[in-house]
Amino acid sequence: QVQLVESGGNLVQPGGSLRLSCAASGSIFSIETMGWFRQAPGNQREPVASITTSGGSTDYADSVKGRFTISRDNAKNTVYLQMGSLKPEDTAVYYCYARQVTGRDVYVHWGQGTEVTVSS
Repeated sequence: QVQLVESGGNLVQPGGSLRLSCAASGSIFSIETMGWFRQAPGNQREPVASITTSGGSTDYADSVKGRFTISRDNAKNTVYLQMGSLKPEDTAVYYCYARQVTGRDVYVHWGQGTEVTVSS
């Protein structure tokens, strides 16, 4: 089993910055991709950013391109989401995930979420 623990959520003013962290532990072998989804009240969970654990290829939702940066520290089994130029519409619970592939089986593990509120 893989455990994911997020941290860094907070209340921040529009235009501000935050950095989210996601630390993975447990049976973390064969994790190919880690990333972030978010879910605002009344909305479906949506993808934000992802990064491969090997080559470090990244992908971003159009709504956050140029403002958010995802990175990883494989030695610490941790993924970060640096968020800048935050907008009220970025307010959501941010969930970390890890996609694990073992043979033909694919598992997606989720963290418990960390809340980001962008408000003046």
